[in-house]
Amino acid sequence: MTPRDLVGHAYDELEIGQTASFERVCTDNDLVVFAHASGNLNPRHLPGLAEKVTGEKPVAPAMWGGSLFSALLGNVLPGPGTAYLHQTLNFHSRVHAGDRLSVTVTVREKRADRRVILECRLLRDDGTLIADGMAEVKAPATRVQADDILLPALALQKGGKFVRLLAACAGVPAMPTAVVAPTDHNSLDGAWEAAKAGLIEPILVGPEPQIRAAAEALGWDLSGVQLVATTDEHAAPARAVALVHEGVAAALMKGNIHSDEVLKHVTKGDGGLRAGRRISHVFVLDVPGREGLMLISDAAINIAPDLMTKADIVQNAIDLAHAIGLPLPKVGILSAVETVNPAIPSTLDAAILSKMADRGQIKGGIVDGPLAMDNAVDVGAAKTKGIVGMVAGHADVLIAPNLESGNMLAKQLVFLSDAETGGLVVGARAPVMLTSRADDAQARLMSAALAVLYSHWKKTGQCLVAAGPES
Repeated sequence: MTPRDLVGHAYDELEIGQTASFERVCTDNDLVVFAHASGNLNPRHLPGLAEKVTGEKPVAPAMWGGSLFSALLGNVLPGPGTAYLHQTLNFHSRVHAGDRLSVTVTVREKRADRRVILECRLLRDDGTLIADGMAEVKAPATRVQADDILLPALALQKGGKFVRLLAACAGVPAMPTAVVAPTDHNSLDGAWEAAKAGLIEPILVGPEPQIRAAAEALGWDLSGVQLVATTDEHAAPARAVALVHEGVAAALMKGNIHSDEVLKHVTKGDGGLRAGRRISHVFVLDVPGREGLMLISDAAINIAPDLMTKADIVQNAIDLAHAIGLPLPKVGILSAVETVNPAIPSTLDAAILSKMADRGQIKGGIVDGPLAMDNAVDVGAAKTKGIVGMVAGHADVLIAPNLESGNMLAKQLVFLSDAETGGLVVGARAPVMLTSRADDAQARLMSAALAVLYSHWKKTGQCLVAAGPES
């Protein structure tokens, strides 16, 4: 959080008609934090629970909206030193997560003893009146200034947006999965967690002594677990791919081995898992403060993709988006700038990919580009730059110009923005969970959920994920 300086208004400085306002987007996190602070556990206000109990998206408690007036009165008008005395409120509509709101207070009357009457209005960005009323406050006698206000950091427990994906996998048979070289704690623990969650039926492929030693240290009794022994870790990827061809495994999960070794056998022309389209990797991230899941591709396989490879990357990402509950994903093709510039080849590719989608060569999503990162994900940045379209400011899927930029973007969100992540290789005959060796068991669990949902969608054309805020 950035420190803030607040400068208030003394009673004598206030004028009739003086106004102040700010904009705010309601998020799922707001609803959870308000429930903790207020103790209001009404299910209709809680993300994930509202859908189950009421069958509808969660709505913000009315007083969450009312609290925005308190923020404006205390921070701006009159500002620091203000004392709340009385408030009337009328609620005309409800706020949902994702709504962009405008909060306004206007001085209507000055009374004795520094009492001030202000009109309060809360509107959605489409002009809908959410709430209005009158506030009576006591303004400070002299201007109060507060410098460098910084609240302690607040972090919510991870897993909010992925909970829906895990819930959607319930009832789906566990997927036989060849776990490639699970010889350390993280990789084996990830497979164990996915097995306990009913997502996979693990087939542990690799050197047996190391796998059993890791399992013993973890406390996992391998009785009943299929173990396919190889001479060493480096022989495991080829054997795992062969298990898919033999019909024994329906998916792969990378363990304690470098991605290149797994991908060499997945992508090889003879005996690999190619299925006609270029194989690519998609990160799926739960970014704190963002309403929906974000998909980023390709950050792990295609180093410097040409135009037609990018077309496959986009299509693969759209397919995965469909499988996790985004029926018409908004795809932003990233570059350094948002205008076509022949000196920047990625802007040309982005423009062509957008037109390919318009002509049906890429199906199932709304594709636009080139877009810079800011105007792909931030409505304000898109408006400032005059970018009009359904994707600008609202992108669900981000397509990076090359592996380096995509990888840095995804890992920045994980390690600096505390995003939770899962990842999946798509476009192959079987889904491949290509997690990093630095990933924890939770990331491997999320990747397993993605694999289950994607595999089901590929087989049936049906998405198991109920519509949610990011749909």
